[in-house]
Amino acid sequence: MLERLTEYAERHGLEVEPGFKPKEIRWAVVCDDEGRFLDVMELGDAGDRKNRGQMFPTCPDLGFSELVAGRETRCHFLVETAAVVALHGVEDADLKNREKHRYFVGLLRQAGEVMPEVGHVARLLGDPEALVGIRSRLASLGAKATDKVTFRAGGAFPIESSAWHDWWRGFRRTLSADKVRPRGAGLSPPMRCFASGDLVEPVQTHLKIEGLAGVGGQPSGDALVCFDKESFRSYGLQQSSNAAVSELAVCSYRAALNDLIRHHGRSLAGAKVVHWFKSQIPREDDPLSWLEEGEEEQERNAQHLARELLESIRTGKRPDLAANHFYTLTLSGAAGRVMVRDFMDGPFEDLAGNIHAWFVDLAIVHREGGRLAPDPKFLAVLGATVRDLKDLPPPRVAKMWRVAVHKELIPGDVLAQALSRTRVDILDVGTFNHARMGLLKAYHIRQAKQKGGNAVFNELAPNLNEKHPSPAYQCGRLMAVLANLQRAALGDVGAGVVQRYYAAAGTTPALIFGRLSRLSQFHLAKLAPGLTHWYESKIAGIWGRLGDALPTTLSLEEQSLFALGYYQQLADMRTRKPKEEACE
Repeated sequence: MLERLTEYAERHGLEVEPGFKPKEIRWAVVCDDEGRFLDVMELGDAGDRKNRGQMFPTCPDLGFSELVAGRETRCHFLVETAAVVALHGVEDADLKNREKHRYFVGLLRQAGEVMPEVGHVARLLGDPEALVGIRSRLASLGAKATDKVTFRAGGAFPIESSAWHDWWRGFRRTLSADKVRPRGAGLSPPMRCFASGDLVEPVQTHLKIEGLAGVGGQPSGDALVCFDKESFRSYGLQQSSNAAVSELAVCSYRAALNDLIRHHGRSLAGAKVVHWFKSQIPREDDPLSWLEEGEEEQERNAQHLARELLESIRTGKRPDLAANHFYTLTLSGAAGRVMVRDFMDGPFEDLAGNIHAWFVDLAIVHREGGRLAPDPKFLAVLGATVRDLKDLPPPRVAKMWRVAVHKELIPGDVLAQALSRTRVDILDVGTFNHARMGLLKAYHIRQAKQKGGNAVFNELAPNLNEKHPSPAYQCGRLMAVLANLQRAALGDVGAGVVQRYYAAAGTTPALIFGRLSRLSQFHLAKLAPGLTHWYESKIAGIWGRLGDALPTTLSLEEQSLFALGYYQQLADMRTRKPKEEACE
């Protein structure tokens, strides 16, 4: 995984030199060539309430160990929070931010030897009256104390110049020379880097990954590799020497993950999913984008797109895709650490085939009949198992992502949750969730394929399968016909057959269907002769499939087949209504 991330950083030309990283900056203090304060300007999209500022690709950066080593309170150079730069929102008793401010101004003075305009900014920030004006302007613009701030001097941003780079490299070397090592630790011997395989001196602490605050992470970032407890260490190794990675490799994987999360990350109910390809491809050829978006953002359905793409690869029309590979990571944060919940990679052709199979397996007739339901978004499938998306545990998200991308079996607990929500749909809501019914169908299709079942009789189709051999499925069909018969005879009677008997019929059909069959005779007597004949034929056909095999109890899997038989029979009757068939 680390090797793939470092490859990504190299291919995309990301900033990977230690001591430098891209940063988003919200505000700039504007001054003239002599360092006189002029104004504060907002960077980025000033009209956007969620404006995160302007991205500057090469900014000075200190790691956590560099910031906390030594006796003095340290901060970053050229870019810091409004609290540090101008003491914005800082109380008199806040000594820590005041010490950081002095350190920040001190860095600017030192850099002024090689870049005079930075020295002018240092004089500006050292003037108490000028700071009052800067703070007043920041407050009027609604700046927060935690917003990132830089400078614009004489019409240019010093941070965009390379004049300070060599000075900064030299300054960081002085910090490394003063770095305090853990007690009892000497110079680390060369070790094999986990990312490159080269002999390197491993870094003691790794740089933090940003962008996971919405999925359990910290706003300040989370560590992918850390060993802060004795129980995690081996062979007397200190800190991250337990997983040796060079400083350059750390910067590379950090740059890659930050870029992927920022530009390609998708939040999926408590987890963040990122994916990329060995060779970059257009978005319209990305099967995972169809998985995330569904039909709402496609002119054609995702299943058809995947089939076309798969065919073009197999016929040799797209050799560029045939040789490509995909990579996907599922991440979340916990207690300041990055949780890698899953990592997958493989040939692009396998990915296209698996996504195609995902939509084929989920395909289900529309609740109104006559057509298939739209291809569901991945989030809709996840939501089919819970009352609210916030109730989804991250491990289930990671597992279902693997089910879709790697064509794995759907877990039994997912089936149980979807079935439970289906009962709520039938008894309380009165309508059906397409993703939920498709998920029940997909479970059985994948189970049947693993067992080598006959495609005609053992696998479910999107539409009604009158020849399905499962007694549970046929019981569900019978329930749908009897419920429809009651509505045809009596109209809307409030708590009808479904509300009174569905739950029991779906678990102990042998106890219920005798009573329902007797009730159906009263309902049949109220219908016109043609309609009576239609219902009698339909009921007799289902009983013929059941024979003497009416189950006493149904297992969890059989209960889901009951629900599918009920749903597909209802949709079929809505496609060709009984009255129309009775008149033929």
